[in-house]
Amino acid sequence: MLFQNQYRTNTCGELRENNIGALVRVCGWIQTIRDHGGVLFVDLRDQYGVVQTVFHDAAMLKGVPKESVVSISGRVVLRDAETVNPKIPTGYVEVVAEEMTVLSCAVSGLPFEIDQSKDTKEELRLAYRFLDLRNPKVHENIILRAQIISYLRQKMTEQGFLEIQTPILSASSPEGARDYLVPSRKHPGQFYALPQAPQIFKQLLMVSGFDRYFQIAPCFRDEDARADRSPGEFYQLDFEMAFATQEEVFQVAESVIGDTFRTFSDKKVTEGPFPRISYEQAMCKYGTDKPDLRNPLEIVELSDLFVTSDFKPFRGQTVRGICVKGAASQSKKFFESMLEYAMSIGMKGLGYLKGEGGLAFAGPIDKFLDDDLRQKLVDRTNVGEGDILYFIADSREAAPKLAGQIRSELGRRLNLLERDAFRFCFIVDFPMYELDEETGAIGFTHNPFSMPQGGLKALEEKNPLEILAYQYDIVCNGVELSSGAVRNHDLNMMRKAFSIAGYDESVLKERFGSLYRAFQYGAPPHAGMAPGVDRMVMLLTGEENIREVIAFPMNSNGQDLLMGAPGPVTLQQLREAHIKLR
Repeated sequence: MLFQNQYRTNTCGELRENNIGALVRVCGWIQTIRDHGGVLFVDLRDQYGVVQTVFHDAAMLKGVPKESVVSISGRVVLRDAETVNPKIPTGYVEVVAEEMTVLSCAVSGLPFEIDQSKDTKEELRLAYRFLDLRNPKVHENIILRAQIISYLRQKMTEQGFLEIQTPILSASSPEGARDYLVPSRKHPGQFYALPQAPQIFKQLLMVSGFDRYFQIAPCFRDEDARADRSPGEFYQLDFEMAFATQEEVFQVAESVIGDTFRTFSDKKVTEGPFPRISYEQAMCKYGTDKPDLRNPLEIVELSDLFVTSDFKPFRGQTVRGICVKGAASQSKKFFESMLEYAMSIGMKGLGYLKGEGGLAFAGPIDKFLDDDLRQKLVDRTNVGEGDILYFIADSREAAPKLAGQIRSELGRRLNLLERDAFRFCFIVDFPMYELDEETGAIGFTHNPFSMPQGGLKALEEKNPLEILAYQYDIVCNGVELSSGAVRNHDLNMMRKAFSIAGYDESVLKERFGSLYRAFQYGAPPHAGMAPGVDRMVMLLTGEENIREVIAFPMNSNGQDLLMGAPGPVTLQQLREAHIKLR
């Protein structure tokens, strides 16, 4: 038989009724072998799908186990009515095998069944990641990732951005996480560092006269893994704009990210402009700077109502309330389990009232309230008959975060979250400075190169802890996708900003010399952000762990179990890098 391609004329996933009668050759991996009384049915899988092939000569498959790679030629026929599988595109046809070539024979006995790999221990999955990736569910995640990245590039190019690659080997820079260091062979005792982000390079590109830059940028940070954070490396849609304001950055993000989520999901997506929520408002109303807006519950400030309260646990504390409409009928077990959860996150208790109509309430703290306070609570929280009003009381620092955790837990347990939506918002107006909890010293809250609101005058005249910055995050369904800022491009302002944080000009010159020099030669106003690609794909696939959308991820302990990294190197390699192990 002669074919133009010696391996295949068609992919497994493209055969349909219009191919009936055609002589074809397909190739791929043997997914299943079923023996029906001497007639063998083989499901053959490639990237594009699965097709059923029929063998009337069992000898053709002798000694060929599952997951072997074969090429099969034969005629396409219509399946018998009782064997049709409408769940797959090729389910109405099959290939009657006339000839088979084994291209690569697999060993007998798999470490796990391919279609059950997601239920296998992660260590085994990652050690045999090439098998895990054959699972169609895992495989499709990586295909979708590629499509999303291609779409992001297209959208950025349409908006006039140039894709420019920045170096991987660079200098160590204090950016909040530990660097990955690379020793220099030619310069003994000197080290390169892998970039935690292209932050300085993209600002230098603005100084170089490029108006709009972007790249799908690899970032390297030696930090611990989380469900939404991969140890080692991750990817950002990094972009920067010259002569741009905060709002112009937001418009790009709304267009590019909003359209991406609308293109690759059938869920409802927040229409632009996305809500702008100040950091202060987010902490008060949601108890977090990463609010999940699918949760309808809101936190209410109640501290002023309990300044002179007879209820000592609340007096003088920061008190927040959460009204849950129609939840007073929950079981005793529900209230007990919520108290257990509150204690587990460090709360001393979890007070609540059940609304019984008017100013009538039931609950463990009702006896400590007078009618005047009850009326104020009704006015402030809108608690009514059949509702629950939860109270969170703690220190000024702890209460907002604890209230945020209670809000999230109530939303989860009561199934209040909007399930078919991606809800976006921008968190804006972050504080420029904060107090170090251990030393009491003033330090930067976020990126030290952010533009302070009010400019140099604010730096010179205001209490540093009251200065806000043009810093912002983009949040989707409680996941921080990106941080960004309008950059401080003025050297005088930069010197003053750093001096407030305890750094003199010598620190600027020493630790950020390239940027300091560049800004002396004319720097345009510029701003940007860097949404995380891995997190976007994680949300779009509905996965709960970021490693499910990375082709070859490290495990939670920062190990590559497939390649054996980190691992030992030879003494010769250490000598060439001028390294001696202790």
